Order: sequence, then C-alpha cells, then structure tokens
Amino acid sequence: MRRATVFPGSVLRCVCVGCILASAGASGKAASVDSTNSASVARRSLTLADARRLAFQRNWDLLAAKSDLDIAVAQRIVAREFPNPAASFTVEKISADRHASGTASGNGFWDRSYDTIAAVDQLIEIGGKRRARKDSAAAGLKGAEARLADARRLLDQGVTEAYVGVLLAERSRGVLADSAAALRQEARIAEVRQRAGEISRADQNQIEIAAERLELDAAGAEAEARKARVALEVLLGEKEPRGEIDPADGLDALGNVSAEATNAPPATFSRPDLVAAEAARVKAEADLRVQKAARIPDPTLLAQYEHEPPDQPNTVGFGVSFPLPLWNRNGGNIAAARATLEQTATKAEKVRAQVMADIAVARVSYLAALTRWQRYRNELTPKSRQIRESVALAYERGGAALLDLLAAQRNDNDVRLATAQAAADAANAAANLRAALNLSDSANPQTK
Repeated sequence: MRRATVFPGSVLRCVCVGCILASAGASGKAASVDSTNSASVARRSLTLADARRLAFQRNWDLLAAKSDLDIAVAQRIVAREFPNPAASFTVEKISADRHASGTASGNGFWDRSYDTIAAVDQLIEIGGKRRARKDSAAAGLKGAEARLADARRLLDQGVTEAYVGVLLAERSRGVLADSAAALRQEARIAEVRQRAGEISRADQNQIEIAAERLELDAAGAEAEARKARVALEVLLGEKEPRGEIDPADGLDALGNVSAEATNAPPATFSRPDLVAAEAARVKAEADLRVQKAARIPDPTLLAQYEHEPPDQPNTVGFGVSFPLPLWNRNGGNIAAARATLEQTATKAEKVRAQVMADIAVARVSYLAALTRWQRYRNELTPKSRQIRESVALAYERGGAALLDLLAAQRNDNDVRLATAQAAADAANAAANLRAALNLSDSANPQTK
C-alpha cells in the first residue's frame, strides 16, 4: 500500500508562495499579450460629453427634426408674403374677314380699330387673414423649435443610457474576469495541496470548473460590451458601427444630480415638449381665426388701360370684384378648426400633467437608486470582499472547506455585479431626472 507523502507546513507554504509568484509572472505575461492584442484593435477613447456632441451633430433622427424646423421657417416666409398681382394684356375686335381694320390715323398695328386692353388685378386680404396666418406660422415655428429641443433632450438621455450600458458591460466583464483569475489562483494552490495529499482531486476539479465557468461568463460579457458599444455608435450617427468606442468616463461619476435640482419645485423648469404642446394650441387658435376670417370676401382691385381707335384712342378704367358668400360660409372648415383647437388644448393639459408625473417619478426613482448604490458601494461590497479574502486565506491554510471557498467567491462575485448594476441604475436614474427636469450639463434649471 502506497503511503501519501505529507509535506511540512513550512515546505507547503514555500511551494504555495512559489506557485503564486510563478502565476503572477505568467499573468503578467498574459496581461502584456492581452494589452498587445487590444492595442492592435482600433479603439478610440470617448467621454460622455464628446458622445453627446457627436450625437447632436450626426444623429439621424435629430437631423430629421432639423429638417422639420427648416420647413417651419419656410412656412413662416410664405405666411408673410403678399398675394402677387395678376397682369393681363388682350387684343380684341380683330377682323376675321376681308373688312379693313385701318382708321383715319393709318393702317399700322397701333392705328387699327383693334381694342387693346392692359390690366392689373390685385387681391386685397381683409378681415385679419394675413395677421392670423402669420400668427399661425410663428406658432408653428416655435413648435418646431421646441420639438427639436425635445429631440435633443431625449437624445441626450438615450446617449447617456447607452454610454452607461457600455460602462456596465465593461464593469461586469471586469468583475467576472477578476473572479475567474482569483479562482485560477486558488486552483493552482489546490493543485499543490492535492499533490501534498491534503485535498482530493475532486476538490481541485471543482475549483477549476468554477474558474472556467467564470471565464466563459467573462467572454460572454465581452460580447455584450461589444454589442453595447455598437448600439452607442448607432446613436452617434456612425455610418459603419463596429463597437470600437472606449468610454473614458467612470460609471461612478455619472450618478450624481445636484440637491438644488432634486428639490426644486417642478414649476421652475420648462420642458420643450410642453412648449411644443402650447405652441400647437396657439397655432390652432390662429388657424381658427384664419377660417373665421375666410367668411369675409376679399376684394380684387382692377386698373386697366384701353386703346380703341378711332373713337376712344386712350382710356383708363378701374374696378373691384369680390365673391358673394351666398352658398358657402366656410362653416365646415370653421368647425374642423374649432375641434382641432379643443384637441390641442386637451393634449397640452395632458402633456403638462405628464411632465409633473415624469418629474415626480424620476425624483423618487433617483433617490431610491442612489441610496441602493451607496449601500452596495459603502457597505456590502467591502464586507463581501473581506469575507472572500478571509475564507480564501483560511482555505489556503487548510482551515476552510471547499464549499466555503466557492460560496464566498460566488457571493462576492454576485455582490460586485449587483454593485455595478446599482451604479448603472443610479446613473440611468440621474439621466432620467435630468431629462425630466430638462437640465443642461451644468445641472442648472432652464427657467421660463
């Protein structure tokens, strides 16, 4: 019967230290190789401020919103223009048979007995039509500007959430990679202890399996991080998104909102979607005035010059014409404009209530997310790390069981992942609160 060789404690510790140093050297080489490989990939560092700037310049939806603004500017130009006059020139009483058209003055074109008329017609708008049309166009332009500002507000929120998603994926990958590296280190120590006969081969295999699973999870997290970077690049208007953005800001720095903004009354802030809704209501009021004014007939003034030799060689004439509103009083268009006004007024009230609700919900969510993140960061994470380190040290010295080691490692890994998720939730809640309050980057309220 073969006897298991038992090493003294000092020898075992020396072997363990040697394995640790060797593994540290190997990990250093692996790190250098990984850094070389990562350097070969074109990654560009990007702060959140730079991401916002690029999105405001190149985002497809924002460019479309800018086109809507250009259309509103063109419509305002149209509303300010006067109706063009109509010029006419006619020649009548031209002989169609062999009768002579000449007169005592001669047989030239200007001397013949033709009736030549040159006239100019000018439509004159009355009843406040032009003023109402200009008011409608001005309100439409204001609404387009507000919709563009709201698109920027929502894009800012979306870019921040996408940026936070990249940071969360990177943080999760780092946590899983660190946990896998720690278990790999424990597996090397377990191999030494297994050779010394202190643990079984099954215990060593369990540690190696746990380490491999974490490595696979880290690889999956890397793929998720790449997908998150691609999603961010789409928002930035990249023509060929490849997931090559490297966030320069830290996740922990994005979860803060000033206490003044958090506690300020909602009436202090002006949301562009509410401004757009109010502009739509004002436009509907102006459109209703336009339709009511359309009941008043617009006169057309006429001035003409007539040349008809020989009896009336040169005469002038003036006239006015206007439609008679006998059968059509524009009742249908007025009713439709009045219904549109009621609809836009209701929508404006709904948007106002929704703004108040968004602010209330965003504040509650932010405070809850911030408290949760602070507890994870300040209390749970240090405790779980301390427990993991204590159990790992006890296991290396033979004072803890394998199940204790795996449970401590798994708990610490879960807590660190939960901490990263809590930090991301706080950052997203902060972005939602800034969007709800329509805050600028300097966290100052945009007052009315």
